[in-house]
Amino acid sequence: MSFRAKIEQTAKKKESNIVLACDFPFEKPEKRKDLFSKAESVLEAAHRYICAVKFNHHLVLPLGTFDGVQKLVKKVHDLDLTAIMDCKVNDVGSTNQVIAEYYYAAGFDALIANPFIGWEEGLKPIFDVAIRLQRGVILLVYMSHRAAAEGYGMTIVDAETGKKVPQYVSFARKTLKYGADGAIVGATYPEKISEVHCILGETVPIYSPGIGAQGGAVQLALKAGARYLIVGREITLTENPAKMAKKIRDLARSVE
Repeated sequence: MSFRAKIEQTAKKKESNIVLACDFPFEKPEKRKDLFSKAESVLEAAHRYICAVKFNHHLVLPLGTFDGVQKLVKKVHDLDLTAIMDCKVNDVGSTNQVIAEYYYAAGFDALIANPFIGWEEGLKPIFDVAIRLQRGVILLVYMSHRAAAEGYGMTIVDAETGKKVPQYVSFARKTLKYGADGAIVGATYPEKISEVHCILGETVPIYSPGIGAQGGAVQLALKAGARYLIVGREITLTENPAKMAKKIRDLARSVE
């Protein structure tokens, strides 16, 4: 089964479009076991109210890909969820292929890549590996942080049309052209979500990070066209992750 089919199936079954960003603050090396336990505890608490889990370097660096993180990915699958690696792949093709092979071998169902690297000897090797292994690729179209406009908002000359367009518009079109499984657009910029959704329609689902801690609002993101909401610190750093995950899930359901 393809990644997109898996996450859609899980979202329907769980009645949730919430992706948990399993991110935690820096911990000293001697506390790595505590970090693993913390992540496992949050997964156990929140799994009923989410459809997927997104990992970043917050856990990969201290725990290791084939040590702690692979165990957590197995836990995600045991809880009937999908696992996304937010590695933001952005290197030459040969390196990208190795990155994709290792993360997929660790059990990840999809990874996030940066369209800045282009297709030939850039993104293509990632997609080749994903297709072979029936995994997913999600592309960064517009990030959620304050300085996002400095890169993703630049005006460029589109190579195909010869017309000036914002960088994120070109990236949105590439998600269609390359057959990506998703597009990242920050929930902190609902106007960008709306614009990208006009390009993608229902062909490519939009994933929106930045809910809560960065100021993104559930209602605005969904009404603008986001399909999945990525929520991290609002859930991982609260005293009651289950209660918060349910609250956000229920709020999202009320918009639908």
